Amino acid sequence: MSESKSEQRQWENAAAGAIAGFATVAAMHPLDVVRTRFQVNDGRVSNLPSYKNTAHAILTIARLEGLRGLYAGFSPAVLGSTLSWGLYFFFYGRAKQRYSKNGEEKLSPGLHVASAAEAGALVCLCTNPVWLVKTRLQLQTPLHQTRPYSGLYDALRTIMTEEGWTALYKGIVPGLFLVSHGAVQFTAYEELRKAIVDYKNKKRKQNPDSVDNILNSVDYAILGGSSKVAAILLTYPFQVIRARLQQRPSSDGIPRYMDSWHVVKETFRFEGFRGFYKGITPNLLKNVPASSITFIVYENVLNFLRMGRNHS
Repeated sequence: MSESKSEQRQWENAAAGAIAGFATVAAMHPLDVVRTRFQVNDGRVSNLPSYKNTAHAILTIARLEGLRGLYAGFSPAVLGSTLSWGLYFFFYGRAKQRYSKNGEEKLSPGLHVASAAEAGALVCLCTNPVWLVKTRLQLQTPLHQTRPYSGLYDALRTIMTEEGWTALYKGIVPGLFLVSHGAVQFTAYEELRKAIVDYKNKKRKQNPDSVDNILNSVDYAILGGSSKVAAILLTYPFQVIRARLQQRPSSDGIPRYMDSWHVVKETFRFEGFRGFYKGITPNLLKNVPASSITFIVYENVLNFLRMGRNHS
């Protein structure tokens, strides 16, 4: 494969990923707000209302805070997701290309894991400040006594002024551990994809190398959803730890949790093992269909771009 073609393919991956990420966030954001509020509500001192379940949370937020509450943190969510998916697919495509020596060698499951982990770490370092702002905006309620952030820019400026630039990287340690989420999901996706392609090829007695038109949107939905479930179940505690670290300090400037180990100890002490899975129901409701949507859009955009390139 020539250098220009490989570069074009990488940008196609990035474009497809960014469009897929935006479509996903727009549809699922209220569930993300609910998940974040459940994650940080440790049952002790809290500025958050108490919710019985996911449906009750959505109805309560809608009643007390309106649409603005359900879409709190939407701007950084859109920015973060679009950046994350775009950068993820770009870095992931680059890594796979490098490990496969420009497509000349077939990648092993181990190299798929390495590609996903490398992409995830780079994305985490690039986007942590955006996710921190998203978390804080989602946690702002009428019960808060500190001056609320008015938006993404105001939040970044206030955090830098009050806490310094290092505060933008709170939660980076569990965030880096969450790289394993992408590694699990993409490895599961690639391996399941291969299995479905092989099965369909055998069934149709087609050439195993010709995969472009074998899979359809239903296949992509099943692949995206099932790979996401596996990743969520294995890595969810890191999301809870990160959300708790990223909370805004109280009015006296003292953070609720000092570091990741402090979160682990306090959560286990007061809430037990279940504390690490708080908010998993809205998380599954948001991310499983979201992952299906993302991969349907991503694969179809990618096929569209490839068709355009082949016809040019």
